[in-house]
Amino acid sequence: MMSTRGINFLDQWIANNIPETTKADVISVDEITHKLFGDAKSVGIKREEIDEEVDSLYRTILDAIVHYDAGAPE
Repeated sequence: MMSTRGINFLDQWIANNIPETTKADVISVDEITHKLFGDAKSVGIKREEIDEEVDSLYRTILDAIVHYDAGAPE
């Protein structure tokens, strides 16, 4: 079953929770992933609803961190 709710939550969560100061490393991604699923659970979204929408959640979060590390446009 596809979950638009899961992917929308993921996109919004990344926009709100990946600060520019976050560095791209395994520990950061692991901590961020843990926080993501905790926040999702608190609003009634299961991990599966997010996992099934992305090929690699690790890669998705890492890409978001790398994007922010590059510096947001002024």
